[in-house]
Amino acid sequence: MTHPKTFVALAVALSSLLAAPAFSEPAAAAAAATAAPAGLYQALGEKAGITRLMDDFVNRVVKDPRIGNHFKDTKPAALKESLTDQVCQLSGGPCKYEGADMKSAHADMDINKGHFNALVEVLQVSMDAQGIPFAQQNRLLALLAPMHRDVITVR
Repeated sequence: MTHPKTFVALAVALSSLLAAPAFSEPAAAAAAATAAPAGLYQALGEKAGITRLMDDFVNRVVKDPRIGNHFKDTKPAALKESLTDQVCQLSGGPCKYEGADMKSAHADMDINKGHFNALVEVLQVSMDAQGIPFAQQNRLLALLAPMHRDVITVR
């Protein structure tokens, strides 16, 4: 069963897609980093909290029957570290994400909208498990949602 808050949070996140200008990935990351909602980094528990969140998230996502196969050739520890840096930077923290741009990273993965939505659902379950308030979940999802343009490769 779908998490009851998933549709509300997804709607909030997707609403930012309609209003967000189309940037190249580096420009989007820079804009998001400078436009991070005030206090989001702290609300996520700073680097330690984000690390716990990404540990939980990756542990769940690699086992998810809908999307786990997309991660079969991925080293979970490296994915956790990369995602921690990315979320830390996007949320206004001091980290610097140095991984691949989203378009390059997902180019050969055959990801569709259903896969993307499943990933959002798993992230929400992880955020709930970490005790992140719903409003803060939506703030993070709104930062991540524009990435769908580069992550979804099957239209």
